[in-house]
Amino acid sequence: MSAAEPQVESRYAWGRLAAALALMAIGGSGMYAVTVVLPRVQAEFAVGRSDASLPYTFTMIGFGLGGILMGRLSDRYGVMAPVLIGALGLSAGFVAAGSAGSLWQFNLAQGLLIGLLGTSATFAPLVADISLWFTRRRGIAIAICISGNYLAGAIWPPLMQHFIDSAGWRQTYIGIGVFCLAAILPLALALRRRPPLPVLPAAGSASGIAGAADTLGLSPGTLQALLCAAGVACCVAMSMPQVHIVAYCGDLGYGPARGAEMLSLMLGCGIVSRLASGWISDHIGGLRTLLLGSTLQALALMLFLPFKGLASLYLVSALFGLFQGGIVPSYALIVREHFTPREAGARVGTVLMATLFGMALGGWMSGAIFDLSGSYRAAFANGIAWNLLNIGIVIALLLRLSRRARIRH
Repeated sequence: MSAAEPQVESRYAWGRLAAALALMAIGGSGMYAVTVVLPRVQAEFAVGRSDASLPYTFTMIGFGLGGILMGRLSDRYGVMAPVLIGALGLSAGFVAAGSAGSLWQFNLAQGLLIGLLGTSATFAPLVADISLWFTRRRGIAIAICISGNYLAGAIWPPLMQHFIDSAGWRQTYIGIGVFCLAAILPLALALRRRPPLPVLPAAGSASGIAGAADTLGLSPGTLQALLCAAGVACCVAMSMPQVHIVAYCGDLGYGPARGAEMLSLMLGCGIVSRLASGWISDHIGGLRTLLLGSTLQALALMLFLPFKGLASLYLVSALFGLFQGGIVPSYALIVREHFTPREAGARVGTVLMATLFGMALGGWMSGAIFDLSGSYRAAFANGIAWNLLNIGIVIALLLRLSRRARIRH
């Protein structure tokens, strides 16, 4: 490798991370836009809360499946290729959704164009790519990159709500589509270089924190399945406030604008949480960081049950963001700790897909529970139960890790 070529942890690597952060923040519009327009879509198409939650569910399913597709494209052609596809998918998706004449057309635009071909291209491929440009600071680099998803959640809901109130949700959607195309295309050029070869060792080599795979005495498939189950469980719980806080505030009489502010606050605090968890995970490892975040998330969900005042909801929303923001980045680091680097891209994409399926399932499930019970109280309780399942899986994996450490010593 010549001196002119970019190196791991170099100035170029940090610049590439900044571009990835911006791309994820823009691409994340596809995930959060649908939560803001949920009340408008329900009213316009005259459907129940569970049916109005389906566009989010289809978006997240497409998002998850697209992560695997875009990851494979990235492995073969470089990360710039899926990002360019994502720019076109997001632009076409927002314009099509803004022009939809029925709920099924809106669902199709959200699931196929925005989810499968759009937002997915600015999530898992970017995370996997950035993990190849860092070694000693891999945890914080991954956390910064994934923070772009929450930066999107902090920026887009209040911005969208402003334009929805002043211009309408359809015009707002079309405007976002035009913006995504104009903003993503030039940023994609910053990703045209391929990762340096020294960070792509052969399978089984002793490199970094995951040179030789240590799957905790389990088969790789079993560990992957447990991580996917944990990802689904924690994100079913996570989706309850994130997807329904706008509608919840409307039901309580505070209006959707207050709910959009709470969602923005929640995800803005999530950025702080993700950065802090990145630093923590570099010191205590991914599994312990996941347990910490999941336990705190369960506590925050419980706080939604007794507190329904406006000021208390702002406070609990902030705490929820601070407590759960580090959960998803932990999965990417766990994969790098327990699987070989050559497997990292596909396995990161698969586990992140599971977390997105959890968000999709939880978003629909909470709406269905609301339709059956007439309130969100049972939906919060359902989220807590799924969260406890996640904690149980993580504790079981940590016990195996501790036993293996004792055997070695």
